[in-house]
Amino acid sequence: MPNEEQERRTPEEIEAARKLFAGPCEFIAGAASFESLPPFGLPEIAFAGRSNVGKSSLVNALTGRRTLARTSSKPGHTRQINFFDLAGRLFLVDLPGYGFAQVSRSMKEAWQDLASAYLRGRPTLKRVCLLIDSRHGLKEADRETMKNLDSAAVSYQLVLTKADQLKAADVQRAIANAQVVARKHAAAHPEVLATSSETGFGIAGLRAELAALAG
Repeated sequence: MPNEEQERRTPEEIEAARKLFAGPCEFIAGAASFESLPPFGLPEIAFAGRSNVGKSSLVNALTGRRTLARTSSKPGHTRQINFFDLAGRLFLVDLPGYGFAQVSRSMKEAWQDLASAYLRGRPTLKRVCLLIDSRHGLKEADRETMKNLDSAAVSYQLVLTKADQLKAADVQRAIANAQVVARKHAAAHPEVLATSSETGFGIAGLRAELAALAG
């Protein structure tokens, strides 16, 4: 299927982003409380979304690694905020999933409080990639998260995952539907990107988008 986002990027931008994300990338901190968050430093890109939407898989695909961020078929695997230092230029931040994780209500609330505190308290946070399963579209929990990001004045961009499981026409329809929603939200980037961690579709374009935010 055509990769329109990658086509809009120059070869130089695509290559520079590829080199950045192929560089050293190391886990530096896992924060289970606001007090344990690392000090401010590099620009930060955070990845948020419902449990099992593919956050860790996307981080791995962006960096060309299989096991940088731990993945699991069991929802709720990420139970803290994980920070990765990308070549000394960006922090990639993997947030706990929200939604149907099979954990206690108190644990869900603790994760939500931690994520909210992080999103509102990081001046170095440049953008949140809000991941949406392309097969299912935006759910109520996603819309609530968008409202919270709007109120916190945190810039975010919708990124569709698992695009390889849709036909090309359905991918374009999913993008169009998500863009209609995004353009109604003050803090949302108007452009929606579609990706597949399995096939690499859309990964180069997303890398270029995020590389532009690097220090």
